Amino acid sequence: MTEFGKPLTRTDTPIPGLVVFDLPVHGDARGWFKENWQRQKQLALGLPDFGPVQNNISFNDAAGTTRGIHAEPWDKYVSVATGRVFGAWVDLREGPTFGTVYTTILGPSRAIYVPRGVGNSYQTLEPDTAYTYLVNDHWSPTAEYSFLNLADETASISWPIPLDQVQISEKDKDHPRLADVTPIPARKTLILGANGQLGKALRVEYGDQPHIEYTTRDTLDLTAPDLEHARHWRDYDTIINAAAYTAVDTAETPEGRTAAWTANVTALTTLARIATQHDITLVHVSSDYVYDGTKEAPYTETDPLNPLGVYGQTKAAGDQIIATVPKHYIIRTSWVIGDGNNFIRTMASLAQRGINPRVVNDQVGRLTFTPTIAQTIHHLTTTHAEYGTYNVTGTGEPQTWYQIAQDVYRLTGHDPHRITPVTTTEYFTDTTTPTAPRPRNSVLDLHKLETTGHTPTDAHTALTDYLTTGATQ
Repeated sequence: MTEFGKPLTRTDTPIPGLVVFDLPVHGDARGWFKENWQRQKQLALGLPDFGPVQNNISFNDAAGTTRGIHAEPWDKYVSVATGRVFGAWVDLREGPTFGTVYTTILGPSRAIYVPRGVGNSYQTLEPDTAYTYLVNDHWSPTAEYSFLNLADETASISWPIPLDQVQISEKDKDHPRLADVTPIPARKTLILGANGQLGKALRVEYGDQPHIEYTTRDTLDLTAPDLEHARHWRDYDTIINAAAYTAVDTAETPEGRTAAWTANVTALTTLARIATQHDITLVHVSSDYVYDGTKEAPYTETDPLNPLGVYGQTKAAGDQIIATVPKHYIIRTSWVIGDGNNFIRTMASLAQRGINPRVVNDQVGRLTFTPTIAQTIHHLTTTHAEYGTYNVTGTGEPQTWYQIAQDVYRLTGHDPHRITPVTTTEYFTDTTTPTAPRPRNSVLDLHKLETTGHTPTDAHTALTDYLTTGATQ
């Protein structure tokens, strides 16, 4: 019997992500009507926006037809058009809920959302049963499946019709017991630009784990025309884009302008489309150069963008592209110090060689060491913080480059008074090559990030550790 008049409701199960939906069915003597899948209403009840690409129907002409427990590398939304089934689901994903079982009866007024890696099976309770399901990936011969024997003693599923009295394929009879099942692995995290300064810090933060993949331009070119087919993107949960064009002065030349727009804007269009189509969280690193630096107070994430130079323009344009991705984090940072050539190493070298430099004293900001960015990215993605833009810098009192240079001299045992403070204009007076305009105020407000429960490392403490240990802290 089909139940009429039920409200649309959801019921969670012991298996994380496996959600039952009771559907309103309207009927009379002529038959019935229902909205089997209604995106807007079900999203409001917490159904993931899983993006189905295929609709399948399995027709079963006899009661007792029993389908094996199959876990697939995609999500599916299961319902019944006619008849009834006893459904059984077993979590076959890696993790603490591996082996958890849930069963229920599905008819036309009940459906269930089955997340990737949860084993799905059913037994028909009526003849002429039509079992339907939406899936969000196309079948692939290289897809990784996992299977469980219907009679597994650990799962101990109470089939309404005993398995020795029903129709089961020989293949389903031969599936392994739970102890021998190969779990479905978690979707992977892809880190782009893994050999850059931030990429190296991300390698330290995420380590060598099976679900973490590192790439460089040599192994994955974001500007390649076949990027959409370069990976089986449904296998990825998160992409962290640590690749960018960062030569701010060279970007002011004709060749540099082209390179900056290609890397920081054009390459992102395809990446954003991939993330949107495959429900991937996209993490992108932005810059204080998207602001003009004229604000008297620290910049918040909602302040209007007004870049001064080509580099800042490309970063601002890239931010707008990334913001179209439903699941995105834009990490807006400034004055980045990582493993490589940087301002701190330059000042330490000048101090050691007895050179007395001129250093700009009218730009204000905070240093941001690359591990601070890597730790913040890890925090936001693992705690599932609200998507959007987050300012990320070191904490503590803002300083000028001149004051930071003095700290470097002092911490390395040299006289900080050897440094001469100058204005930005004075510093570039004798420069014959193009130079990018710099924002005078690069101080970013960190309140939004701190409300997620994460406070970045103090910039001065990180500087001290860096000069003491030789590592970016």
